[in-house]
Formats: sequence, C-alpha cells, structure tokens
Amino acid sequence: MSLTLENLSRVVDGETHIDNVNISFEPGSFNVLLGRTLAGKTSLMRLMAGLDKPSAGRIIMDGADVTGLPVQQRNISMVYQQFINYPNMTVRENIASPLRIARMAQSEIDRRVEETAAMLHIESYLSRYPLELSGGQQQRTAMARALVKDASLILFDEPLVNLDYKLREDLRQELRELFKARNAIAIYATTEPNEALALGGTTTLLHEGRMIQSGPAAEIYRNPINVHAAELFSEPPINLIPGRVSETEVTFDDAVHFPLNQDLRGLDAGEYHFGVRPSHIGLVPRNDDDLELSMQVELAEISGSETFMHVRNDHFNLVLHLSGVHEYRTDTPVKVYLPTHRLFAFGLDGSLIQTASHSIAPHSIKSN
Repeated sequence: MSLTLENLSRVVDGETHIDNVNISFEPGSFNVLLGRTLAGKTSLMRLMAGLDKPSAGRIIMDGADVTGLPVQQRNISMVYQQFINYPNMTVRENIASPLRIARMAQSEIDRRVEETAAMLHIESYLSRYPLELSGGQQQRTAMARALVKDASLILFDEPLVNLDYKLREDLRQELRELFKARNAIAIYATTEPNEALALGGTTTLLHEGRMIQSGPAAEIYRNPINVHAAELFSEPPINLIPGRVSETEVTFDDAVHFPLNQDLRGLDAGEYHFGVRPSHIGLVPRNDDDLELSMQVELAEISGSETFMHVRNDHFNLVLHLSGVHEYRTDTPVKVYLPTHRLFAFGLDGSLIQTASHSIAPHSIKSN
C-alpha cells in the first residue's frame, strides 16, 4: 500500500495543528516523524488513521481518496505510548481481539496470535493478564495486537517513551527486523533525534505543524536544510554562535578569531550563524583544527553515563555532550575544544549555507 498526504492541514478553533503537509510513504517503508512535543506528530497520525478530519487537503491510499473515510474503514493499526491493553483479558485474548472483531476463523486466529507472540518474545505469557506483566511485556502485548491483523498502515506514537533504556534498545532493533519482511507502511513518532538515527529509514522533521525536511535520517543529520532542522536533529540542540567571515578569517563576536579552513573558504564575506553539535566539542584537543576556548562552567548535568556541560564566556554560551561522568562546580574555569571543520554555516535567515565537513583540515588555531 502507498500513502500520500496532499496539502494536508488541520485548524481547530483558529489554531493551526497541521499546516499544508505534503509527503508520500512507499509500500514496505519504515518512516520516522521527528519533532518536539506539540510539533504535530500525533495530530498528523490521527489524520492518517481517520480519527480526525483535515480542514484542507487529501489523503490518498493506493490511489484512492480516503480523506472522508472513518477509522473503521481503513486497514490501519496504532500503538500509543501508554500501554493500552484490556485488563480483564489474557495476553492471548488481547492480541486476538482485532481478529475476532474481523470475524476471522478460530484456526487462523490461533495461528496468527502464536506467530506474532513469538516474533515479540511473549509466547510464554499468553495465559497471563496485563497487570501480571512488566512494562516492557505490556508494551509488547500492545504492539502484538497492532501487528497481528496485517494492517497496511501501522502507526507508532512514541511507543517506547515509558520504557527503560535497555528495553527501548531491544525493541528498536526488533521493530527494524519485523518490518523488513512486511509490505506495510510503518510510521513511528519520536521526540528523540538519537532514536530516529537508530531506527533509520526515512525521517520527516515537524515543527509547529509544518514539515521542515524529509529524507534518509543520516542525510538529514549531515545536511539539515536550516537552523530549525539542525536544532531538532541534535540532542541537546545544536550550539549557534554569531560570527563574521572576512577574506582570511572567521570572528566570533569580535573576540575569537581563527583562519578560514578549506571547508569555510567558499563562504562570502559577511555575517553568519555558526552551528556545532554538543557531541563534537570536547575537553581535550582531538583535531589539528580545534579551536581552544576559555570558558566557565554554568552547570554539569549528569545523566547516567553521560554529562551535559553548560559553559559560557563573556561572548556566548555552549553546551557539551560528554561521555562519562564529569563533575564540575559552577564558575570553574575550563578549556573546551571546538573542531572548526565541524561547523555548519547558516545565513541570517536560518538557511544552510555550508554543511559541516566529515574530514579533518589541519590548520593552526588561535583564540583571544
């Protein structure tokens, strides 16, 4: 089945939830909707499912206009972030419920339930009730119920957000494997850039109900079309530093100077916003073109085995995404190292002018 959204919009009480979205999904494809909370991911999925009606535009499935069809007449399944299972039914009965509604033969129901439960590794829990399961087992049950009926379109609305890290990693891998052999369209919503990269496939960025960019996840990560795309596809959000380019150098806020390297020499003289991902800045020099900056620590936020370090000087602030635990007191002086070959250059209108390089250009660096 193919799915196309044409000029799709939804306005509720004068507030725009979805704004003129145009996108096509290919049969058998795995697709990710990436955006912050209230970006429009769930609103767009509800339109695809037929739970809501658009204010304008069309939804085309396999060449047929289904814009006005209710959810009952569309071959779709949906998995939500909350574990929506029937508490008075066993796991087997939960999984079988959509097949019973479709009046499928009992032998076929049994075959599909057993097969789907085995795919999701919950076959040993079929006689249990949802409240007897762990969170991960409950979500697997909800996913099995969505997968069992061979829907043409399967929508995942942040289904792993309430699970612990290890379970999320395991289920992401399983999801990729499950859809390799299916011809259904899978659409997965998330707020997390790392999850979009891990899942792969096609990623569509949404911001305030508008589609910003769509394409292979790794390609968008390397070549965000504008500042919004770069910020959305970076966790924490990409650092932005105002700067000026002359014939020979780049200047950050009239205070930090470094020579143009081979990646930046194509820029015209003028004002830009330079972006660098938090994960690319370090506490030790790693490249010949690293720019040493004297900063002060504002906050060292430890999250598991990672640290988000917020630093500042008199001219700009930066956030570093560091592996490991790094404990620093507020106002501690610290040297950080910014690889200039990793800089994105954005015009003052926010559009991408120069993408970051993935090669290292050796240059002497100085800052003052």
